[in-house]
Amino acid sequence: MATKKTKKKAEAAAKRAAKRTAKKHPVLFIVIVLLIVAIVGCCVLHKKGVIRIPFLDGILPQEQELNVDSKGGAFTQEDITAITDSDLSIHFLELGNKYTGDSTLIKVGDTEILIDAGSRQNSAGTIVPYVKQFCTDGVLEYVIATHADQDHISGFVGTADATGVFESFVCQTIIDFPLTDKTSQIYQSYVEKRDAEVEAGAVHYTALDCWNNANGAQRSYTLSEGITMNFLYQRFYEEKTSDENDYSVCMLLSQGDNHYLFTGDLEEKGEASLVEKNDLPKCVLFKAGHHGSKTSSTSALLAEIQPDIVCVCCCCGSDEYKAAPENTFPTQAFVDRVAEYTDKVYVTTIATTDETGFASMNGNIVITSNDGVIAVRCSNNATVLKDTEWFNDNRTCPQPWA
Repeated sequence: MATKKTKKKAEAAAKRAAKRTAKKHPVLFIVIVLLIVAIVGCCVLHKKGVIRIPFLDGILPQEQELNVDSKGGAFTQEDITAITDSDLSIHFLELGNKYTGDSTLIKVGDTEILIDAGSRQNSAGTIVPYVKQFCTDGVLEYVIATHADQDHISGFVGTADATGVFESFVCQTIIDFPLTDKTSQIYQSYVEKRDAEVEAGAVHYTALDCWNNANGAQRSYTLSEGITMNFLYQRFYEEKTSDENDYSVCMLLSQGDNHYLFTGDLEEKGEASLVEKNDLPKCVLFKAGHHGSKTSSTSALLAEIQPDIVCVCCCCGSDEYKAAPENTFPTQAFVDRVAEYTDKVYVTTIATTDETGFASMNGNIVITSNDGVIAVRCSNNATVLKDTEWFNDNRTCPQPWA
């Protein structure tokens, strides 16, 4: 049975969608309204037995399809129910192509947060159906874009065949990067789509607004009893840098003594500032910085957070950036540093030599918490990085993992 909150969110979503349609296509809007009135009337009469419309017998009982196939497998209905019923779930998404990028869904009760939407515009065709499995009312309470690189924002825009996140959901609060040096077309399209969402009723803040509790923004948001979303400070919210990655928005999700850290693609200088300017706790979960690069997830940061689980959003082993083999994601340097704290490292996707160029490694990775008890579910398999064939063939096993 729908809660009052769910009903209100659905009503808000319907109003926002209607407002968009009315503004863009006034004549079409009137036709749609009349058509809806006619259909609803027929459905009511049909249900009451006043009129008989045979084709409605097949339409009215339809239920929403929840499972979305991925290349390496899909969550079962049992998995989806368990994830949905958990106190907290954090989803690291596959992106439907051979390119590395980020998209993370966080679900707390009826509240959903989407952090980033990479890796390319056509990734929207994979991200949106996945998110709809868990965001069933069509409302994302919070959207966070960590920085302006295409592998983090292009899915917000989408394509003609794959509608982007901003047009697929009602986005209530959008929080993004205070600074950028980007002038790319995808960045301009992101701003255009974001601003259209604001015009339709969303509010927009930067991470600096949040840190300063300025312009209506908050440093800390309560998502449910005992669970908070906290924006952290790092100096490149206010200082220019030659590395776009260091503009990344950083957020700490806290649930009692369990903490979960998200730092976008923050690099070494940004991580140093993050450690210096914040009192960072030990973390149950860390989303690996910059896809497991050699220039992120530094010793200084890891020593502070000492993660139990690390999730890497990348196309493992891809030569997308033409790096030396040891520097393809996740890099040897990353492996060596993180091995001091945990062997529970999971990776979404792996590069292949077939025509598609990718397959699921762990697949969609979901971390759940129920009464503070943490569990890991993966849509393909739950093999940790060190036990994979790829690791055996491409990485030197560090002593803690030997």
